[in-house]
Amino acid sequence: MQIFLIGFMGSGKTYWGDLWSRSGEFAFVDLDELIESKEKKTISKIFEEKGEQYFRELEAATLRSVTDKKDIIISCGGGTPCFHDNMQWMNAHGVTVYLKASPQHLAKRLMKERQKRPVLSGLNDDELVNFIDQKVKERESFYSRAKIILNVEEMKDKEMPEAIRSI
Repeated sequence: MQIFLIGFMGSGKTYWGDLWSRSGEFAFVDLDELIESKEKKTISKIFEEKGEQYFRELEAATLRSVTDKKDIIISCGGGTPCFHDNMQWMNAHGVTVYLKASPQHLAKRLMKERQKRPVLSGLNDDELVNFIDQKVKERESFYSRAKIILNVEEMKDKEMPEAIRSI
């Protein structure tokens, strides 16, 4: 089984995916880390040097390359579901799980990481919330196609939720 974790940056895709994989049932792959490893550059550098179109094509190809593995949790980038029919493809090849959070919750988590995320680095607190709110609204039509939607603000248990375990 392949589980694709989707959601906006800061929703905890890498955190929860890594944690759940420790149960021993699943391997874990962070799609952005895999891309950075293959390209030997950060995502920011890839965007800067080759542009978003190149990155999105690389992302789609990398996504499709990891699904030859069984029993894997794949943490996808925040924009992954929105390009190259990736959401439709993920739904056809596994279980998509949307880690949903309010813009305020995401902003609280991302405030500490602003300098690591170039798209957020120049934004003050109010601008950050507005930016997140706008982007989440733009992407919601993709995110909401997930087979399972989990509200991360309510997830306190460190074990894989029953909704995922029972698939």
